[in-house]
Amino acid sequence: MTANPFDDFRRLLRHMPDSDREAAARVRARAEELSALHGDLGGFVDLAAWHAAWQGKCPPMILRPTIAVFAGANATGDMNANNAATKALVDKAESGGAAVNALCGMHNLTLKVLDLALDLPVGDITVQAALDERATAATMAFGMEAVAGGADLLGFGDFGRGNGVHAQAIIMALLGGDLFEAPEKSLAERALAFHRRDIADPLGALARLGTREIAAIAGAILAARMEKIPVLLDGPAALAAAAVLYGEDPRALAHCRLARALPGGFGKAARLIGLDPVGDFAHGLDGGAGAALAAAQVKAAAQLFVAMT
Repeated sequence: MTANPFDDFRRLLRHMPDSDREAAARVRARAEELSALHGDLGGFVDLAAWHAAWQGKCPPMILRPTIAVFAGANATGDMNANNAATKALVDKAESGGAAVNALCGMHNLTLKVLDLALDLPVGDITVQAALDERATAATMAFGMEAVAGGADLLGFGDFGRGNGVHAQAIIMALLGGDLFEAPEKSLAERALAFHRRDIADPLGALARLGTREIAAIAGAILAARMEKIPVLLDGPAALAAAAVLYGEDPRALAHCRLARALPGGFGKAARLIGLDPVGDFAHGLDGGAGAALAAAQVKAAAQLFVAMT
């Protein structure tokens, strides 16, 4: 790391690779041929073209799709209940009994469950910073490691109960407080009132207002971009991570799609930063389930262009 813990990440943001527009164009041309014989392929064309553009292949090939679900602890709101629920979800996933386990098994997706210091909550953001900059940078670096292993499609989600307040606070700091209705944003407003003078930039907002899950996902998104791996983002924590990178450079999310539509202010925020959802499903299921369902749709889109003649 350099003197500023975030300098290395900002350097990567200045050197992000672009997509392969020719590969995407070949997918769309092939789709026109197939549609003439089989009828309109609908949204599958956009998904396949998006994946091909980042993989640089036509037809796109998805052989090692991976879902990574991050879990940490925080002290904002009902700390004991939230952290107990997070640990219970992690235990269930590690024993194979979570919804994301079932969906990953059903669709041949690799699942990674990543423990981010479950016994060490980040600070209560209504009265203190969540993390300092060095701890945030270290957590982002850990998140970048989730990309290792040769995946050709990645989905990121979280198990962190209570992350919604942190995600709201980051989004309100970066995109505006009027995205959320008054009853649902009181804790986030308290946090913003406490930190407003100390938030100089998006990565600084991440350190003061975020969680380890949000920081790790931000690192993972950036690492995936450097490897040109398409990414599916599931839930408010992943959206907040995306908002941080968008705030640093609006080009940073071109390789990302939202796994599923989000309600209320989170949905408005997603539209503001240009994240289109793959679907609208699984709102009540635990972390990563939406990413797994979206990955199944992207896989199906890619397989159509291989199997259809």
